[in-house]
Amino acid sequence: MTHRRALVAASAALFSLPLLLPHTAAASPAATGSPAPPGLRPPAKQAVAVGSGGAVSSVNPYASQAGIDVLRHGGNAVDAAVATAAALGVVEPYSAGIGGGGYFVYYDARSKTVHTIDGRETGPARMRSDSFVDPSTGKAIPFDEAVNSGLSVGVPGTPATWQKALDDWGTVSLAKALRPATRIADEGFVVNDEFRAQTKLNEARFRDFSSTARLFLPGGELPVVGTRFRNPDLARTYRELARDGVGALYRGDIGRDIVRTVQHPPVAEGSTRTVRPGLMERTDLAGYRTIQRRPTHTTYHGLDVYSMAPSSSGGTTVGEALNILENFHLSSADRVQALHHYLEASRIAFADRNRWVGDPAFSEVPTRELLSKEFAKDRACLIRPDATLTSPVAPGDPRGPGQGCARGTGGVEPYEGPSTTHLVASDRWGNVVSYTLTIEQTGGSAITVPGRGFLLNNELTDFDFTPLTPGVPDPNLPGPGKRPRSSMSPTIVMRDGAPLIAVGSPGGATIITTVLQTLVNRLDLGMSLPEAVAAPRISQRNRTTTEAEPAFLDSPERRALEALGQRFVLAPQTFTPSPEIGAVAALEFAPGGRVTAVAEPKRRGGGSAMVVRATPLIPHRDPSPASPG
Repeated sequence: MTHRRALVAASAALFSLPLLLPHTAAASPAATGSPAPPGLRPPAKQAVAVGSGGAVSSVNPYASQAGIDVLRHGGNAVDAAVATAAALGVVEPYSAGIGGGGYFVYYDARSKTVHTIDGRETGPARMRSDSFVDPSTGKAIPFDEAVNSGLSVGVPGTPATWQKALDDWGTVSLAKALRPATRIADEGFVVNDEFRAQTKLNEARFRDFSSTARLFLPGGELPVVGTRFRNPDLARTYRELARDGVGALYRGDIGRDIVRTVQHPPVAEGSTRTVRPGLMERTDLAGYRTIQRRPTHTTYHGLDVYSMAPSSSGGTTVGEALNILENFHLSSADRVQALHHYLEASRIAFADRNRWVGDPAFSEVPTRELLSKEFAKDRACLIRPDATLTSPVAPGDPRGPGQGCARGTGGVEPYEGPSTTHLVASDRWGNVVSYTLTIEQTGGSAITVPGRGFLLNNELTDFDFTPLTPGVPDPNLPGPGKRPRSSMSPTIVMRDGAPLIAVGSPGGATIITTVLQTLVNRLDLGMSLPEAVAAPRISQRNRTTTEAEPAFLDSPERRALEALGQRFVLAPQTFTPSPEIGAVAALEFAPGGRVTAVAEPKRRGGGSAMVVRATPLIPHRDPSPASPG
């Protein structure tokens, strides 16, 4: 706390940020259609920034700029992360916002320790293990019917995460952290190709909810690229949170509006969609709590890798795969074998993830055993250099030695929405944040809280509707107060007790493979961090086929891997012209306070990397940080 009070003084300049005037007009739709004023042009966007004094990387330049502005006014990495996340709720409303949840990983430079916040959404008290089963048929309800419903909406955890992070490690109030985002919501942002494409992707279901159509399809039309998009309802909601605290959502009027919307979704007149009401009550909101969990930890080539523990499967699955790979020599000299081993390790880790990982409050999750080097060695015996495993691979039992080489058939991977967003932030004191947040699939449940300007999540579809494998215990069935399993993998890699890399990605279950492949590219294959992020991606999740981006399907490695038995299919196309896997935001730290901020150069339209004090980019190939010297 002493350190925090000292930083508060340093951040006093934040009081001088422009104070937004109260907005008292009645709820109004977003104002779009007119050319964006010159002052609203988005900040310049770049995929790589090198410098000092702190850094932010996210998918959007408005959001990254919000975080950088906080750093430049004396705030720390936590303050910047919350400001960036709040801004993403404005400019990336189909991926994140206060209607969702996420996982916050923080390195504290003063204590040299890593902390995490589990801000995952929870099932309402009335939810049962068969809540997604149609009683008339005894089978799971259609997935599309579950997604677009109040039934899929979990109790949001994002506002509580922001407040908890600021209380414990920040230097500014929530009110100040929300100011940049409130200003963007009030004044508007310039519609880009990505925002229009995501709206078009969701157009049919957005039209089925009157409040959503009013906000995101103004005048009944898609937003036009180059015009201004305003969200005064969200600005007003942010002001209420700033004035009254997160209690306004968990115990106050915002929460009342959420519950009313969940129980009585605002279905548009004339819609033929079947929309199930939700189970959430105001007591569910009042009872929500974030959880500070011990991070997962493993080592890889002498580096310490920290990530998110269950209820997320990210930390255990990335960690197990790295432990498996440590039994082999991966190098750029034999890229085909390196990729083969990466795919097989991921295949095996997903088999174990699907069997063992769920909310630890409801089932015994063997986190320590899943991350043990002994279990990884057992599982590594399944991998052959000249052949591919047949999926679905059976899970091993990490609780018993020597049981990792079990062969048989496992369960298929459940669906998980491909949206979400990720950000990273650092400051001049050496603190680092890696934060992934979401409303589940792109557009969430498609239900906007009337007059509030934000979409509700459909996170409860991350539960398994029925057991994956009949007769085998499933730790991820729905339950009251239960957190559905996630794949979010906000990760911080340390070398000799200091941060080396902070990384994460959106992408549903492909988050795990995206983070894993980025680390393998950087630590094993000798790529610089920007190269590791830009490289074509492939994602194997214990399926019969591996999803691949187009650039990989045209590569010579594909043909060599197919000769080993690997089978590739084009990754699903979401809202971009070209199929993509993930969207990384990452930082890498060098001696002397130098930081390299990296965002996607092309995926999702390209991300935004910024630093407080820039230094010229010098093209060179960084040595692998895991290599001697």
